[in-house]
Amino acid sequence: MKADQKVEAPAGGGSKKLIIIILAVVLVLGAAGGGAAWFFLHGKADAEEHDEAPAKKKKSKKAAGPAIYEPVEPFTVNLQPGESGADQYLQVAFSIQLPDAETQEEIKKNMAKVRSRVLLLLSSKHASDINTPEGKVQLAKDIIAALKDPFEDRGSPQEVEDVLFTSFIIQ
Repeated sequence: MKADQKVEAPAGGGSKKLIIIILAVVLVLGAAGGGAAWFFLHGKADAEEHDEAPAKKKKSKKAAGPAIYEPVEPFTVNLQPGESGADQYLQVAFSIQLPDAETQEEIKKNMAKVRSRVLLLLSSKHASDINTPEGKVQLAKDIIAALKDPFEDRGSPQEVEDVLFTSFIIQ
């Protein structure tokens, strides 16, 4: 019987060790999963704050005040001919949403370049491209991209937040 007791003792101790090991592995995996979840939910934002702290502070100052809108005089342009070959026109008026008064002054100072860029962009469009809501959203994005380009060689790009159409007529 003594031999049977020796066999049973390691088996009982082995199963306890196995349970302890399984529990430890489950706890480690749970901690790793919790850490990964925290990293993906909070860590990325925290890392960006640490990497771009001066830029974030600068943007938060600008966003603190009310939005600044700069109206642009209405445009009337010839659109590219459609399938029928008939002439079509676009009359559009919009305002540019800007982050601060400094950018607004830069836009006002270079309004001739702003109008030229927008005129060239608008006259390159077909009526079928811009007569849907999605087309208008894409046109606003195209205008933003055109206005973000620096006005001067090696200058810094302008910050344009949005383009808001106030009138949009296709004829």
